[in-house]
Amino acid sequence: MLENIIYWLKQKKWLVFSFLVSLFLYFLPKPDGLEISGYRIIIIVLLFISLILFEPIPLPATAMLIIVLQVLFGIGSANEIASSFMSDSVFFIMGSLMLATTIISQGLDSRLALGIINLTGHKTWKISFGFILFCALLSSFIGEHTVTAMMMPVALTLIKNTTLEFKKNKKLSALLLFSIAYGSAIGSIGTPSGGGRNVIMIGYLEQFGLAEITYLSWMKYAYPILLIQIPITAIILWRTFLPEKLILDSAVRKLKIQVAHSGKLSNEQIISILIFILIFLGWVFFSPILGLGIISLIGVIIYLSFGLIEWKELNKNTNWGVIMLFGAAISVGVQMKETGAALWIANNFINYVNNFFTNPNFSYSVISVIITSSLTNILSNAATIAVLGPIVINIGGDSIILPMITALSSAFGFLTIVASPSYMIIHSSGLLKGSDFLKGGWKMMIMSIIILLIFSNLIWPIFF
Repeated sequence: MLENIIYWLKQKKWLVFSFLVSLFLYFLPKPDGLEISGYRIIIIVLLFISLILFEPIPLPATAMLIIVLQVLFGIGSANEIASSFMSDSVFFIMGSLMLATTIISQGLDSRLALGIINLTGHKTWKISFGFILFCALLSSFIGEHTVTAMMMPVALTLIKNTTLEFKKNKKLSALLLFSIAYGSAIGSIGTPSGGGRNVIMIGYLEQFGLAEITYLSWMKYAYPILLIQIPITAIILWRTFLPEKLILDSAVRKLKIQVAHSGKLSNEQIISILIFILIFLGWVFFSPILGLGIISLIGVIIYLSFGLIEWKELNKNTNWGVIMLFGAAISVGVQMKETGAALWIANNFINYVNNFFTNPNFSYSVISVIITSSLTNILSNAATIAVLGPIVINIGGDSIILPMITALSSAFGFLTIVASPSYMIIHSSGLLKGSDFLKGGWKMMIMSIIILLIFSNLIWPIFF
């Protein structure tokens, strides 16, 4: 019996450690200026991050635990927490995973993969760079979540054609999937339409009467940064996840044979493509009205109605655990904002960092980048901007540069699965662990912060 207990403790050491730390923090006096509910949600967030990174229990169990703890800790009633759990973002994750399943079932992922390979060639590094470049440029105009949902089946097709034993190609899987997700993430800063957070910040600037940033003026600030990030991202990912196979000749041959055997596009495939184009256009033009999630679900309903996929297949191949995890993350983010915990963290961080810099403009930019990129790993990037936007506008410094810094750095949440729906989508493949996000994520975060600080302090003041 004792041996079994000791064995369990060794296997679940991170679970035990996380709970002991959380319990210790729970009985400590709350910090000044923070409500008890705000202090408790911070404890839950720390526990959440620990369980996501080390995965001592299945992630769906983590999601359920976080929801339960919010009720037990008195953060809100069951109905209140449940209402914050579901949102359009959750619907988007659910719809995107279902759409990806439909695309795969129709064999369209193979054709798209072959089209990209024809442009990049067979070398793995070229394919990775091609993914980053394609996703970055496309996501700058239509949003990172959309691009990731569209491209993940392409990567999975290549990985599957390389080997059926995914454990032998862990680094290859990570390289291709992160090429899509990180490419989409860095691309989202390029234009106002790249992410909802960009629009939120533009709205704040207009409301406060500070500036009116046009589509093109935003691109002047952001697009050079995006273009510099693309090759550096490719280098970081290649050095972090040096793949087991440097040339994907075998996978490409299988892909060509697979596409050749399928023959010409069938009527069902043509209809599927047309439906996806309509969904895509809906994301681009109608998401501000209907929401990305609702449009995605409309697409799923159409596919089911046309008999292009069976519900049994959708139900079987949709990662419901990922949907639960993202819902839990949204719920935590909402409560961080509602309890005042996010605002308390922001204000205290600002006051602390201000003591180390004599140049106020540089001080404010450093503060903004660090706190924004840190919070966006916990909250959604849109929620981060919603919380920090009014703060950075009012703390002083340049009225345009500082808000731009904050908006752009909200895309630098590379460390956790819950930082972006894009990361949730690639994690749903089952080929990545929470710890994988740290391996390249901290390098991506530091690189992005340095580039942004150079531009904001040396280049923007001269040219804009």
